Amino acid sequence: MNDNADIKHVENTSRIGQVFAKQREASRKHPYPDLATRLGNLDKLHTILTENQDAITEAVNADFGNRCAQETRMLEVFGLLGGIGHNRKRLKKWMKPQKRHVGLAYLGAKNTVIPQPKGVVGVVAPWNYPLFLALSPCISALAAGNRCIVKMAANSQTLCKLLDKLVSAVFDEDTLAIIPGVSAGDFTHRPWDHLVFTGSPAVGKIVMATAAKYLTPVTLELGGKSPTIIADDCDLRMAAERLLFGKFLNAGQTCVAPDYLFVPRDKVNEFVELAREIVSSRYPSAASKDFTSIIDDKAFTRLSAALEDAASKGANLVNLLGDAKPDPENRKIPPCLVLDPGDDMEIMQEEIFGPILPVKPYDDLDEVIEYINQRERPLALYLYSNDKTAQDKLIHNTLSGGVCLNDSMLHVAQHDMPFGGVGNSGMGHYHGEEGFIEFSKLRPVFKQARKSGILALAPPYGDAFEKMTKLMTRWKLY
Repeated sequence: MNDNADIKHVENTSRIGQVFAKQREASRKHPYPDLATRLGNLDKLHTILTENQDAITEAVNADFGNRCAQETRMLEVFGLLGGIGHNRKRLKKWMKPQKRHVGLAYLGAKNTVIPQPKGVVGVVAPWNYPLFLALSPCISALAAGNRCIVKMAANSQTLCKLLDKLVSAVFDEDTLAIIPGVSAGDFTHRPWDHLVFTGSPAVGKIVMATAAKYLTPVTLELGGKSPTIIADDCDLRMAAERLLFGKFLNAGQTCVAPDYLFVPRDKVNEFVELAREIVSSRYPSAASKDFTSIIDDKAFTRLSAALEDAASKGANLVNLLGDAKPDPENRKIPPCLVLDPGDDMEIMQEEIFGPILPVKPYDDLDEVIEYINQRERPLALYLYSNDKTAQDKLIHNTLSGGVCLNDSMLHVAQHDMPFGGVGNSGMGHYHGEEGFIEFSKLRPVFKQARKSGILALAPPYGDAFEKMTKLMTRWKLY
C-alpha cells in the first residue's frame, strides 16, 4: 500500500468510526422515530432512485465492465421502488402497538407488544446486485426506525462513491451513510445493534463469529446451489424459456439463480435443442450488450477452470452460442450446458455464479428429493410442474430458503413475502412485514390493574396458598 493509499485508508477508517458514533448517539437520544420521520426517510430514498437512474446504471456498468442497463433498472431500481411503496402503505399499521392476551389470574391487567427500533444497523453488500442488496435491507431497517451504515464491495466502488454523494446530499450521517473504501474488518468489528451480510457461506461464518463477540444479531443471505426440476408433466418449452431467462440474467451471477437442473431422462436432448434456440435468440453473440460481463479476472479464471475440470472428467459441454469463444478481455463466457455432470466436478461442489448450467437426467422425483436432501439446504428451489401432488411432495419433503413453482427467482420480487435462507444458505429475513420485524425489538409491556390479585399468593405461604393454587389449577387460571 503506497502513502496515498495509507492516508485514504486512515480517512475511511476514521469516517466509519465517526459515523458509527453519531448514529449510536442519535439512536440513544431519539430511540423511537415517529411515522412522519420514517416515511420521510423512505421518500428520500425514492427520490434518489427516481432522479438518478441513468447515473446509477452507468456506475454499475463501469464496475462490471459491461452490465446491461435494462437489467440494472429491472432487477435493482424497480425492485427497490416497489419495496419502498409497499413499506409506505403499511408502515402505520406495522408500527401500532399490538394488544396481547392476559391470563385470567391477572384480570384487569393489560399486555402490549411495541415494535421498537434496534438502533444502528450495519449492511455489508456484495457486488452482484450492488444497488439492490445495499439498499433493500436499509428500506426495512429505516421503516423500522433504525439508522444504517452500508459497506459495499471492493468491485462496486464506482457505484459506492456515487451513492455516497447522493445519500449525503439528502440524509444526515446520523441516519444513513454509505462509506467508500472501508475494509471488512474496520466495518464489522463494532458493537452493531444488528448486522446484515450477503455473500458466501465461508465469509458468513467469519462475520457471524465477529458479531458474536459483541452479541450482535445477524441476518445472513449466503446463496448456495439452488436446484431446479422440470417434472415429466410440464411443457418443456415453457419451462426452458422461463428458467433460462432467470439463469442467464446478470450472466448467472445471482445468488438465487438456478444452479443445476434435473430433466426427465428421455427429454434431455429435446431440452438441449430448445436451449440452443432460446438462448441464441436472446443473445445473438456473447458480445451483446444485453449479456453481462463476468465481474473480474479472478471470477473469469475460476469459471473457465471449472469448465475445463468438467470436460476433463467426462462431461459433455454444450455451448449455447455455437462456436462462440470465451473472451478474457471483455470477461464474457458464452452460456453453456454441462450434461450429466458428476458430483466430483467443481461445478457440482460450489455455487457456480456464472453462465453455466449443469443438467442431470432423472427417472423419478424421489431420487431428486433424496439428492437435494443429502446436500446443504439451498437458498431457492424451483419446480416446473402443474401436478399438485408433485408440488406438495417436493415442498413438504425438502427445505429451502424459498420456492418458486413454474418460474425462477420471482419469489424474491414479491414485496409481501420474506426473503432469506436456511442453514448453509443463511438466516433471518427481510422484505415486507417480516423485514420490519427483523429490525425491530418486539418489546412486551405488562400493565398491572389498580388492584393486583397476584398478591393473594404473597408470603407467608400456608393453607391459603395451597387452596388458591388448587383453585387456579381447577379453573385453569395460570
